[in-house]
Amino acid sequence: MQKILYFLFLFCSFHALSAQDLDVNPTLISQYKNTSDTFLGYDAFGYSYQITNNIFSKIKGKEIFEYKNISLGKITKVDLQNPLKMVLFYEDFNSVILLDNQLNKMTEINFSQNPTPIVVSAIGMSTQNQLWIYNTLNQQIGLFDYLKNEYKTVSIPLTEPIKYYQTDFNTFYWIDKKNNWYSCDIFGKITSLGNVGDFDKMEIITNSKYIFSKANLLFLKEINKTGGENISEIKVLEKTFDNFYYKDQILSIFTATDISNYKIVTP
Repeated sequence: MQKILYFLFLFCSFHALSAQDLDVNPTLISQYKNTSDTFLGYDAFGYSYQITNNIFSKIKGKEIFEYKNISLGKITKVDLQNPLKMVLFYEDFNSVILLDNQLNKMTEINFSQNPTPIVVSAIGMSTQNQLWIYNTLNQQIGLFDYLKNEYKTVSIPLTEPIKYYQTDFNTFYWIDKKNNWYSCDIFGKITSLGNVGDFDKMEIITNSKYIFSKANLLFLKEINKTGGENISEIKVLEKTFDNFYYKDQILSIFTATDISNYKIVTP
């Protein structure tokens, strides 16, 4: 009953719908046991990535690579955009480790030792040997060149705290505490992308499309060119789940015991 009431509430709340909403029915293509604490996803070469007992691992069949760094505490964030240069963020120690494709350490960065004061609360891989940085000291988005050890601020100060963020090589996306959605490009141009409404988990697909979960229901939402919104429920088999991951039309659903992979074609 709770799920039905919440779904009805969503239809009433999103009043700017431009077309009739249809359910998305993905196709289950694989399912297997989940033995990790946190499953992170896959790369184009078929490797899976996970964290178990604070050990970061990369697995395909019997091939296993692992990386652990007890001295830096808990892994806060992992960026897998470039499988040849992965980013591990250790927020408690204000540090980042860059790993190669066999999980060997390439670079270690302690932002507390930088000549320009930086306290990082968000990070991601960018272009041209740079990392996206959100510096809580000045509440600005910046770029850090990890080869030259140089930092530059690119955005104006943000007026609201970040609730969720996601990056690609050219864009830093974030949703603030008021659920306003923004993007910032590498030149510092900030664009308002609308208000996303309430959510539990989020996965941004494009600057107008994202998947989100609420009350163990999964939805696809798209903002069209006229400002209207289309929202569809994604009908997965799981009644409850811990998290989800989307990449290249594959939707992975993670529970405490299983990982299910669905083929999904977004409108």
